[in-house]
Formats: sequence, C-alpha cells, structure tokens
Amino acid sequence: MSDDLEPLTPWEAVKMYLDHREPELSEKSVMNHKYRLDVFLEFCEERGIENLNELTGRDLHRFRTWRSEQDITTMTLRTNLATLRVFLEFCASIDGVEQGLREKVVLPEVSREEQSKDVKLDVDRAEAILEHMERFEYASRAHVVMAIFWHTGVRLGTLRALDLDDVDLETPCLRVRHRSETSTPLKNGKAADRSIALGEQYAKVIEDYITHNRIKIEDSHGREPLISSNQGRLTESSVRLIAYKWTRPCMIGDCPHDKDPVSCEYMSSKHASGCPSSRSPHGIRRGALTRMLRQGTPEEVVSGRSNVTSDVLELHYDQRSERERMELRREFLEDV
Repeated sequence: MSDDLEPLTPWEAVKMYLDHREPELSEKSVMNHKYRLDVFLEFCEERGIENLNELTGRDLHRFRTWRSEQDITTMTLRTNLATLRVFLEFCASIDGVEQGLREKVVLPEVSREEQSKDVKLDVDRAEAILEHMERFEYASRAHVVMAIFWHTGVRLGTLRALDLDDVDLETPCLRVRHRSETSTPLKNGKAADRSIALGEQYAKVIEDYITHNRIKIEDSHGREPLISSNQGRLTESSVRLIAYKWTRPCMIGDCPHDKDPVSCEYMSSKHASGCPSSRSPHGIRRGALTRMLRQGTPEEVVSGRSNVTSDVLELHYDQRSERERMELRREFLEDV
C-alpha cells in the first residue's frame, strides 16, 4: 500500500463517485452505476473491507468470482466489472487506491452472440396481441402503449417523453423532443429529436385514445403527457408492467408452460416479468426493429426512426439470418 494514500471507506468512495458522475450522466445511468456498485459494497461488507487503501488485486479477483457465482450472464458480469474499473480509476485520482489498480480487474470475454441478446417479441405474437387489443381493449392506455412500441420501435424513455402536443394527427406523426429540464431526457440528448411517421391505423388508435380514454392531466412541470395517469405522466415501472402483462401468452391464448392461470404466480401484474415468455419494452423494441429489417426497410431508415447507429442496430437488434439478408439483397438487385 502506498504511503500517499488517504483512508477512504467504500461507502464514502461510492457516494463521491456518483456525485462526480451525476452532471455528465443521465439519471437512469447514474442509477445503473449505483446498482452495480451497491453489489461491490455488499462484497466489501461481507469481507470486512473498510478502507479502500487496502484493496488488492486478489480482492478484486475474489469479487469477480463471488459475483459470477450469483447466477448472472457473462454480459452482466462484464458490465459490472467495467463499472468497477471506472470507479477505481476515480478512486485513484483522489488518492483512495493505488494507481493502476483498475487494470487488475479482468473483464471476461463476451462473444458477439452473447452481446446481442436474442430475447425479443416475435411478429406473430405481437400481431396477435394487437389484434386482441383492437377487439377488447381498443384505444385503452395499454393498447396505445403496445401499439406505439411495436409500430415505431422507440425506447421506453422516448414513449414517456411524448406530450399531447407532440401528436400531429394531420401528417400523421409523433414529434420526439429532448426535454431534460422537465424530467424527460432522451438517451442521445438533442440528437434524438426527430419526427416519426405514423400509419393511419395507429394514428386512429391514438386519436380515439386521446378523445375517449386519456386522463386529462398535467405533470409536475405543467406539461400534458400523452401517456398519462391520475398522478400525471406514467412512470417507467408502470410502462414496464404494461409490456410484461400483455406479452404473457395467457393474455390471449394458452400457457406454453403448463401453468394454471388460477394459481400461476405470474398472473399478478407485479410478478408478470417472471413469466418466461413475457417481454420487456426493450424486447418489444428488438422485435419491432427486426421486423422492419426483415421487411426490407433500409437500415438507414430504421436507424433514423429508432435513433440507433447502424453498428448498434446490426449488433443488438438485427436478428436476420445471413440467408435472409442475401434474399433481400437479391430483391433489390433484381429491380436495378
């Protein structure tokens, strides 16, 4: 241990780190860093590590092993350790740990296949869900949420950011705007500002929702959210619950897991995410973008509509096989 180090508890260090990163990260990113470092704090408490000056490469190896034994994916482990490396670099800058300690955090190798998670909502299921909602949940809040997710492929934060005034029913389109000063930032900031074209069928659903079912209310900033609740703008957790609830197969058909709907623990909305077949908003987004690509929509069009770079689109969202891509190229070449 270097004589230049100043005693620093893990808990104090994490607080200082999060305060340091807060101005440059989105609120969601700060919370993600906090969650990952909370796991490290749990390890420190178990091992009696109260002064980061004493942290060694062997401790970091033990943490890596301890974390990997907690039934997590290789990708999750890599993300946790990558955040720990950045945290240790900050600690070194304030004389809390030895310089270069971050290099002793060994990141696991993750294959391209592991990086591009393939959990997505399939086209047949998505269409069946929307057909069911068209008949029995027409223009409800849940119907609009699922319809926008599937038709546009937007992120959860983008959907929440939409205001009533962002809906242009004449064009028709949705105007997406970064408004960080009033609590609806977009992941890529002002660069994510864009207009998203709506099909007539989806525009009609949104129009009827606004006319008949939208709760007329302002949020805490005096804005009128498109997706509203009695408390104002619908929360992220509530949007996720809608996605998990309506992507459970039993909502529109039989259970593929031999569960009895009467006794199934996943029938409760708060436990819907536990159903092996339910999908998160991101899983719906992945399915929607894959569908666009398989239909032959040019990558640059999908990229602009969903606000994602071509590289990220190919790595994380493009689930087409090489043969599918070849056949789509053949169709374009035949028209040349």
